[in-house]
Amino acid sequence: MSDERLLRYERLSEVLRNLSTAPDLESILHTVVAEVSELTDSTAASVLEFDETDGSLRFVAAPWFHWDALRNIKVPLDASAAGWVYREAKPLHIPDTQTDARHFSAADVASAFQTRSLLAVPLMVRGKPIGVLEAVNKNKADYTEEDTTILETLAAPAALAIYNANLQRRMEASLSELSELDRLKNDFIAITSHELRTPLGLILGHATFLRELLGKEYREQVETIIKNASKLKEIIETLSRVDNYQSGMARLRQRSVSVGRIVEDAVASFADMASQRNITLKSELGRGDLSVQADANKISIALGNLIKNAIMYTDDGGHITVSAQSVPGYIKVSVADDGIGIPTKDLPRIFERFFQIESHLTRRHGGMGLGLSVAKAMVEMHGGRIWAESEEGKGSTFSFLLPVNVQAEPAS
Repeated sequence: MSDERLLRYERLSEVLRNLSTAPDLESILHTVVAEVSELTDSTAASVLEFDETDGSLRFVAAPWFHWDALRNIKVPLDASAAGWVYREAKPLHIPDTQTDARHFSAADVASAFQTRSLLAVPLMVRGKPIGVLEAVNKNKADYTEEDTTILETLAAPAALAIYNANLQRRMEASLSELSELDRLKNDFIAITSHELRTPLGLILGHATFLRELLGKEYREQVETIIKNASKLKEIIETLSRVDNYQSGMARLRQRSVSVGRIVEDAVASFADMASQRNITLKSELGRGDLSVQADANKISIALGNLIKNAIMYTDDGGHITVSAQSVPGYIKVSVADDGIGIPTKDLPRIFERFFQIESHLTRRHGGMGLGLSVAKAMVEMHGGRIWAESEEGKGSTFSFLLPVNVQAEPAS
């Protein structure tokens, strides 16, 4: 290998090392363009990226003296050398552009530049082209296989940089969209819980008053009003709990409470609901001290939501067991059922707000998809952890851990 070639490859190796630490996409592409020109002894070089919005190639890097003219040029795939390289995903050498119809002369006209010869290679990522790297007008001779190797070597980091930058932009756009959707959800929760609370309270109050005044003839109708208004009240209270947790307004009123008592009270309160479906609902308490420093009301809400969820997704005649036991540093509470279970693909999302396993068009069970998210919020406020284990068709077990010793937060 000649000294000149050795120096060229040493320079190429140094460039690759520098590119690996370049701070941003612009720096990488400008370095690639400058080094391609120098290492291949070309007048100029450029990088083009495929634009999915209109199916053309656009310049994303070029020499400073051409940039203003080229930055808005769209290079068609079907009438350009760069387009041919992109479509065929292989290098192209044109010794004389005047005799090759694939040369896109509009770029020359815009930049007041004459392209005499051209060498281009595709920018490849995972076996697919995303753009093109070009060198034009070799000064002393024609382009060689060695020049093609240099372009392909520098095309690799340029392609990876463009791909990563696009991936980052798409991820940021998705995060921004998710943030906006989350804000809309929070606004919906806050507005709904606030605006419905007063009229619903009036409906319940007047319906209860009418029940005392009217005779048996209308009692069934009034009871229906009260029953369904109470369901709406429960939904609003759930929405309010989510809103308070999301806004940071929720606070714990902690004291020493017996988790065993909370479990027994919860089982007793849902006994009628379970018996209507012929579901066996029972509690199992472990030995030892089952007391923690906690907000009993919030733990009751969390456990109640888990029991209600188990009843909802357990077939008639099924079984639900609510257990509590002491484990090192924690009290563990579990709600196990032999119901329909949860598909594996849905398990990671079941604690998300408004998430429902069934489609809103096909679902057989009620609820807004808030109960589990509320339970998660209530448990995590105590520094605890909640999770689910399930096998589709065989049942589910929801469990949470409450730390025995936690620092009490000031009550709101």
